[in-house]
Amino acid sequence: MKIRYIKLLSFSVLAVLLAFTSCTDDLDTLPIDDDVQSSASVYEDPASYEQVLAKCYAGLAVSGQEGPAGNSDISGIDEGFGQYLRGYFYLQELTTDEAIIGWNDQTIYDFHEQDWTSTDVFMTAFYYRVFYQVSLCNEFIRETTDAKLDGRGVSGALRTDVEYYRAEARFLRALSYFHAIDMFGNVPFVTEEDAVGSFSPEQISRADLFTYIESELLDIEDKLMAPLANVYGRVDQAAAWMLLSKLYLNAEVYTGTPRYNDVITYTEKINTSGYALDADYDHLFLADNHTADGVIFPITYDGINTLTYGGTSFIIHAATGGSMTPTDYGISGGWAGLRTTSALVDKFIDIETLKSTTLGTKAAVNGSYPVVYVPGAHQGWDPSIDTTVLASVNDDGNYEGYLWFADDNNEFKINETPSWDVNYGDDGADGTLDAGGSNIVAGTAGYYKINANLNDLTYTIQRTDWGLIGSATPGAWDNDTDMTFDPATESWTLVVDLVPGEIKFRANDDWALNYGDSNGDGILEEGGDNIAITVGGAYLITMKLGAGDYTFSAERQPYDRRSMFYTDGQTLEIANVGEFTEGYAITKFKNIDQNGNPGQSLDYPDTDFPMFRLADSYLMYAEAVLRGGNGTSTKALEYVNNVRERAYQDPAGHISQGELTLDFILDERAREFYWECSRRTDLVRFGQFSDGTYVWPWKGGVAEGIAVDSKFNLFPIPADDLAANPNLQQNQGY
Repeated sequence: MKIRYIKLLSFSVLAVLLAFTSCTDDLDTLPIDDDVQSSASVYEDPASYEQVLAKCYAGLAVSGQEGPAGNSDISGIDEGFGQYLRGYFYLQELTTDEAIIGWNDQTIYDFHEQDWTSTDVFMTAFYYRVFYQVSLCNEFIRETTDAKLDGRGVSGALRTDVEYYRAEARFLRALSYFHAIDMFGNVPFVTEEDAVGSFSPEQISRADLFTYIESELLDIEDKLMAPLANVYGRVDQAAAWMLLSKLYLNAEVYTGTPRYNDVITYTEKINTSGYALDADYDHLFLADNHTADGVIFPITYDGINTLTYGGTSFIIHAATGGSMTPTDYGISGGWAGLRTTSALVDKFIDIETLKSTTLGTKAAVNGSYPVVYVPGAHQGWDPSIDTTVLASVNDDGNYEGYLWFADDNNEFKINETPSWDVNYGDDGADGTLDAGGSNIVAGTAGYYKINANLNDLTYTIQRTDWGLIGSATPGAWDNDTDMTFDPATESWTLVVDLVPGEIKFRANDDWALNYGDSNGDGILEEGGDNIAITVGGAYLITMKLGAGDYTFSAERQPYDRRSMFYTDGQTLEIANVGEFTEGYAITKFKNIDQNGNPGQSLDYPDTDFPMFRLADSYLMYAEAVLRGGNGTSTKALEYVNNVRERAYQDPAGHISQGELTLDFILDERAREFYWECSRRTDLVRFGQFSDGTYVWPWKGGVAEGIAVDSKFNLFPIPADDLAANPNLQQNQGY
């Protein structure tokens, strides 16, 4: 079951740090306002312990007390922008090759360009979110000491529960301090030992904060519930082991001292704890992912009870735009913002190589078939170009072919020879060819079927979009599975799971124009026989029309199913960052369940965010071995191949021992965890975040990407906090 965020209380007793102030001046005074409660009254109700803990968890998921907007936890920024997970995504993903955003809100472009400053409003909001979260946890920990519980007479089952709650709150505080050490380095430091009220916290060094987080996690390890024993959405021992593993994996960055043996120790605890990889990668990011295996700690969402413009609501809505149909992703409308760069797409080399495969076709201009030429705006009005032609397969004066027109209202003519000697247009736009007539005008940009009859001087032109249909396809004989056209290869492609059955190619979701293969020779005939698929599996389907023989191939190939890109109407490369259709869209997170049903609300998803997953533990183990940790290379390879076999649904995804390198691990982490808020940390650890050994589109604000100053490996302490707290010193370079 999903964790339920029960009614949250408004607390004057919360120690609000830095930019936050207490709601009452005298925290020992009972409140006059019935809506404001102090510690003297909150815990009179035993249920309040769980309610306050729920607020600590909910601080990661929502932005305030009243749903998507209103009564925000922090001020100074739009409530949606200021939500914890949304801010975490901004800092961890927008700064990398995995994500780019088209909106020009304030300083948001600075993240991908890696030229932010200490006054950045989004960075500042996340910084205060981190410390607001710390303050929530501090207060709960402060109010659940043995002395406080003894004083309230808490005993029996409630006492046992509260002791678990306290350990969980300490974990949540350690998680936020982990985010602080990772992104900001030397930060203000406050615990439950500090008095409630306004003061200027001391700054703790990155190395000392590392020691503190480590000590907290080691101390609560045996105070948390065993793996898989807690309610879904709450932490158990495996979550603490995950956070320790991440801390140790990055120890060399944080302290200068590697701790890879400790990574081995704690990932092995996780790997043998009973968690398992879900058989379906896609399930991990759907509206019913609370039933998925392998999620160790999620940030939970419910479309009725956890309403926010951040979290997975932001991730799903912002990633939907262009020609995408929002209801396909379980939402009522898209925000057209998030895409990815070609650098991430290139990590999925298998699918990109397959899609660029060209088929050998019977040439139309080598004497096999008579042709006519189609000069026009689409090719520079050059009648000698022999790739823009129509062919007469039966040598009977009837010519046919397909051409790609990239622009609306493309104009062209039909010439009998590769010259202007005999050319035809259409003076009346009535389908009649007139010698030397006016240019023929096509409609909307797209892929056009053109037929010309030089016997009676008539022609037809039809725009086509192609799909695959048949009993072997996901839509059976009822619905087409859309194919994608690649102008570079002049072919239609589709990677699809097929079952034994039959297929045909169909234009425009209609039977008026369809192709099959009557002779079993790979050459398509209009209205031809169904094509048999005898073995189920993942197939690359390629159809090449053009002129002359129309051909297809259906190649059974394993492919990486984690490559969830939407490409229809999207360009691979990005010339204009503000244009949603430049850069592939990502369809990884969806508000639909495994059966295709939408979540409870089309506005606010049920989809949880998997903060920690078992696959991460597998890959951390492998990386630690490669970096000199005391695990075994055999087990490292086994773990990596377990992840890849799930991705490919086939052992063909396996790699060899020699292929398992650190460079491979970095790329594999991108393939497995893109948009899960780990990429910036990974790139920093591998020394590839700011330097020039690895660049991606628009890194440094340049289309091809450039190196930036190494100071950007850390974010600055926000200028506002630096001015308010004389104990703080700015990070180097800012």
